[in-house]
Amino acid sequence: MSTEVNSLENQTEPSKVNHQQKVDINILLNRVRHEKKRERKENLLFLGLIGSVIVVTGIIASL
Repeated sequence: MSTEVNSLENQTEPSKVNHQQKVDINILLNRVRHEKKRERKENLLFLGLIGSVIVVTGIIASL
């Protein structure tokens, strides 16, 4: 959600775009890699949290 807001803020109107600008593909690829890495960390944290809840629930149920 926050990336959508940031991308909307960074967009300019088509009439204001300089046609001589070049886009560095390496910058774009690094941005995508960074976002995927962040998403992977969030997913691992979420799975770890769910796993720990299951283990704690199992321990409490066995008592």
